[in-house]
Amino acid sequence: MNFFTLPIKGYQYISKMLPANCRYHPTCSDYAIWQFDTNRLDLAIIRSTSRILRCNQLFDGGIDYPIINFTPPPLLQLSRNRIRIKYWIIPKEKNRYTVIKDYNAD
Repeated sequence: MNFFTLPIKGYQYISKMLPANCRYHPTCSDYAIWQFDTNRLDLAIIRSTSRILRCNQLFDGGIDYPIINFTPPPLLQLSRNRIRIKYWIIPKEKNRYTVIKDYNAD
C-alpha cells in the first residue's frame, strides 16, 4: 500500500505549512492513510474518497475514526520479541471495528 500512501504523506508534508482546515479528527489525510494500512484497497479508496467529499461546510465534521471489517485471528501467538502496536482495533459491531492510531508507535 506504500504506493497509495506516498502521495498522501507528500501532501501532509506540504500542508503543514498551510493553516489547518480539516473539519474532522483525525484529519482526512490521516484517515486515508489509516484506511490504506488497515483495509482492502477498494474499500480504502471508496471510504477515503467519501470522507474527503464530506469535508466541507455542508457537514458538521467532528470525530470520525475509520471503521473496518476485521476477523480476529483464532490464536494469539506469543513471542519473546517486543510487539510494536501501530493501531488499536476496538470492537464496534459484529465483525466491524474502529481503528485508532497509537501515536507512540512512530
